[in-house]
Amino acid sequence: MKTRLFSWIVALFCMTTSTQADTILHNVYARNHTLLNGRWQVIVDPFDAGYYDYRLNESADGFFKNAKPRHKADHVEYDFTDAETLMVPGDWNTQSDRLFFYEGSVWYKRDFSYAKKAGCRTYLYFAAANYEADVYLNGQKLGKHIGGYTPFHYDITDRVAEGDNFVVVRVNAARHPEGVPTVNSDWWNYGGITRDVMLVETPEVSVDDYELRLLKGSYSKLCGYVQLSRPQEGVEVTLSVPELKVNLTLTTDASGRAAYEVKAKPQLWSPEQPKLYDVAITCGTEVIRDCIGFRHIETRGREVLLNGKPVFLRGISIHEEAPYKTGRCTTTQDDSTLLTWAKELGCNFVRLAHYPHNEPMVRMAERMGLMVWSEVPVYWTIHWDDANTYANASRQLKDNMDRDHNRCAIVVWSVANETPHSAPRDAFLKGLASQVRERDDERLVSMAMEVTSHDGNTSKVSDNMSDYVDIVSFNSYLGWYAGKMDDLDSRNWNIPYEKPFFVSEFGAGAVAGRHGDKGAKWTEEYQADLYDRTLKMFNRVPGFAGTSPWILMDFRSARRQLHDEQRFFNRKGLISEKGHKKMAFGVLQDFYRQKAQEYGK
Repeated sequence: MKTRLFSWIVALFCMTTSTQADTILHNVYARNHTLLNGRWQVIVDPFDAGYYDYRLNESADGFFKNAKPRHKADHVEYDFTDAETLMVPGDWNTQSDRLFFYEGSVWYKRDFSYAKKAGCRTYLYFAAANYEADVYLNGQKLGKHIGGYTPFHYDITDRVAEGDNFVVVRVNAARHPEGVPTVNSDWWNYGGITRDVMLVETPEVSVDDYELRLLKGSYSKLCGYVQLSRPQEGVEVTLSVPELKVNLTLTTDASGRAAYEVKAKPQLWSPEQPKLYDVAITCGTEVIRDCIGFRHIETRGREVLLNGKPVFLRGISIHEEAPYKTGRCTTTQDDSTLLTWAKELGCNFVRLAHYPHNEPMVRMAERMGLMVWSEVPVYWTIHWDDANTYANASRQLKDNMDRDHNRCAIVVWSVANETPHSAPRDAFLKGLASQVRERDDERLVSMAMEVTSHDGNTSKVSDNMSDYVDIVSFNSYLGWYAGKMDDLDSRNWNIPYEKPFFVSEFGAGAVAGRHGDKGAKWTEEYQADLYDRTLKMFNRVPGFAGTSPWILMDFRSARRQLHDEQRFFNRKGLISEKGHKKMAFGVLQDFYRQKAQEYGK
């Protein structure tokens, strides 16, 4: 086991040091940045002719060169033109009918002009590209990034030219058995540059990362750190929270880091009062502004406590799928529509499944008073024994936490969903859970487990990973995939842990507008009846601390091929992709209204 863990660490080190800059650029939207969004010229390349030569070696003269014939005898067999373009951010599947099922390579190119500035470092930043991205600037490779839902960036200070420049990105969305997620999933594999692209400018030595939160166990002290982009000692940094009369002058140590504690008694963030404080961090001429809230989340026995008081997590699961138009969410309006529906439902909690959602979405949830479950796509049958697979998952977890660790709305870091039991799987997930603990001792750790066995009329949840989580979370589809609807009325549960349990998924498919007998699947009546019985069933079980039913809105999935009912949509949404609220929406809304009254919210 020690040998395997060592190989994982080595693989992780290789991945993190060779693919992108060592900096984090925390709170990137608060920095001096220029968006490179808009129309990008593209070449669809199903055979990867622009990446490999005819011997399948990486070509030295690929499409990234953006070559143009200068003489009539020059031989160039590709061309970036305005004849074919795609919007960035955006997925290619919903922008072009011929790319609807496409999962190969697409080359993106964007021209931009740049004026160099003295004493300035320049980064090329991608909020996400799915799934594998090879990035080139002016014909030279910057690096490769693997993973479809986390940010990455490159220091281009010494590579960007004065005046005209061009960036080329090969995005490949092919699924791989050793990937994270793996080849098998239940959401659409949207390919493309799916989130913002920007040029980011910082001073030569800048504030790279910082943290500000309540000291664990205290309501009258704040703590955190400021980390510079370089290990430079003796640099003065100020941290200001005017409303709390906090104004600290810090001095960095040899690693470029300054840690602190300070007395303050903030108004606590909660779903009822999502209070955020203006924060400013100043280093020389650089000022980074943020809005940060303060709260404690913990467990006591079989209860979840928010700010020391029991709370029921009134949740819903959400995919990052745009309402009305489908495809990846690309605008704040997309995010707002989904989260507003969650609030209308009576939620105080959202499970942003099954991967890190975009940063504006998380910040919007925080402003709206929604607690967040944040997850990485360790989903179903990952290659548990593959060191590169572990390194990939670990890197995605790190990048997700680096981006969002100041977001008080995030109360749960989730490291997996519905994974099969085995010793290698246990070692894999134990490693990820330990990684969370080492980085963040303040939030809760969980993963979506499965119902493991049935003994007569009793269902049991038994998982070795229960030792490593704060909340025992599991998915249950009794009455849909397993058992009969009537089983919900009498089913008993054996959850042998002195911890709160959370039902991370349950649900049933329904075609919006299809009505009939409540015993008939795919009707709104069937879905509503299942919701009513399931909620009553779990409400009888001690330790029931919350749920995030599957799912807020119908979403595209290539697995879902029933012609009349699904048509490549998972129909378990409480709302259709066109905005039609199904009957079960009202059932869950009523239950959450009762729970809010029960908990005095």
